[in-house]
Amino acid sequence: MPNKRIDLAKISTVPLCTRPSKVNKNLFSRPVNKKTVSLSDLWPAIPNILAGKSIRNLVQSIVRARSKNKPVLFAFGAHVIKCGLSPLIIDLCKRGFITHLATNGASTVHDFELAYAGITSEDVAVRLQDGTFGMAKETGQFVNNAANMAAIENTGVGYALGREIERKKLPNRSISIFAQAYKLGITTTVHVAVGTDILSQHPQYDGAAWGKASYGDFLRFAETVSFMGNGGVMINFGSAVIIPEVFLKALTVAKNLGYGVNNITTANFDMIRQYRPQENIVYRPTIKSGQGLNFIGQHEIMLPLLYCALIDTAPHQFPLPRGERTKVRVK
Repeated sequence: MPNKRIDLAKISTVPLCTRPSKVNKNLFSRPVNKKTVSLSDLWPAIPNILAGKSIRNLVQSIVRARSKNKPVLFAFGAHVIKCGLSPLIIDLCKRGFITHLATNGASTVHDFELAYAGITSEDVAVRLQDGTFGMAKETGQFVNNAANMAAIENTGVGYALGREIERKKLPNRSISIFAQAYKLGITTTVHVAVGTDILSQHPQYDGAAWGKASYGDFLRFAETVSFMGNGGVMINFGSAVIIPEVFLKALTVAKNLGYGVNNITTANFDMIRQYRPQENIVYRPTIKSGQGLNFIGQHEIMLPLLYCALIDTAPHQFPLPRGERTKVRVK
């Protein structure tokens, strides 16, 4: 049994809007408000060698995948949201480049806070000293309640959170990845580890509910992976541990069940080279067929570059996913 000194019912929370935050929605990127993006100067300036060749290969692989109606699975860590890149991800979804979004538990925190208050990201070192780090009242209530509903309804964390942000008409829901994916019918899955997110500090946290709902999202993720053979694309933007491990297990499940998930393209984007993304995203899944690509650079530069390259290469919109798998019920 837990130590009796730790009683979450006695936790003191603070209003989110009064908490100092390092990220404000006014700092976010802005999607291009036209059908095409001109890379007439930049794109030819990038040599078709090493990483320059790799980024071209990735762009072509994504365009081919969508032309063949193959999945493009875009996974990301929470830092991508804090870098102000949500609008670009949402626009890529609207244009049909992305068919499945996957992320970790921290992304639910930052996405909600931006949708609710237009701010996120606190000074951890400062607020840790008085025990107020991660104690925003509205965040703990809203996101945990969404996970609890997901467990009851068997709908998955990503789906339930996006639906609730849209239902409650949060003021900045236009930059919420979860809300916009819900509206578009794009599968969005959340993969958590117990105790790693500030949500577990709040009295509304139900470990059993989170486990059930996130496990359901794992099965949805594995289902998408099972369709990736012969042309699908898996992109990991900044998740160093959770997504690489989840992808490896989902790929194993798909192969074990007889789905030939071969000849795929995988790509990892991060600020430094790390073991799990290199092995579980880039190397192991493509060791016999396909291609694994690794890009090192700041998210706030690399994602806009990929975004512009995709639109410049394929300015037309691909058909959006029909969204049935978003609502798959897992017993």
